[in-house]
Amino acid sequence: MDLSNILSPEHVRVLHGVTSKKRLFQAIASLACPSSLERQDMIAQALMDRETLGPTGVGHGVALPHARLEGTESIFGCFAKLEKPIEFAAVDRQPVDLVFALFGPTAGGVDHLKALATVSRTLRDPAVCEKLRNNTDTGILYEIILGGAATSVAA
Repeated sequence: MDLSNILSPEHVRVLHGVTSKKRLFQAIASLACPSSLERQDMIAQALMDRETLGPTGVGHGVALPHARLEGTESIFGCFAKLEKPIEFAAVDRQPVDLVFALFGPTAGGVDHLKALATVSRTLRDPAVCEKLRNNTDTGILYEIILGGAATSVAA
């Protein structure tokens, strides 16, 4: 699965002042749907609901929260680099500073899992994560993620 079909440059941000998972999910919801407060509330709640099933902090400072959303026709994602890491109940108990949220339709089937696997492979690469942590320009962050996906597929 090609990350350029999932992530667009306008869905990449450096987030400042995020101090909790709840605030992070609200910020991601705002990034995902800036024009509708009602939809933002629904997105943030869907992320929180999914998180109750088990934490999506996969380790090494990376989290991959995801949810299936009513009214969503295709898979899309948002990437956030946090100015300061936050507690996330990750599997390695380390704070999180790189977050790729993935959203899909409620009847998305296997495509949602394929997208999640692609994102996971990309952000499991220590070199990609180091580059992301060393940059704050959203355009560069976007290119690093897309480049990392190409590298992980070629590997």
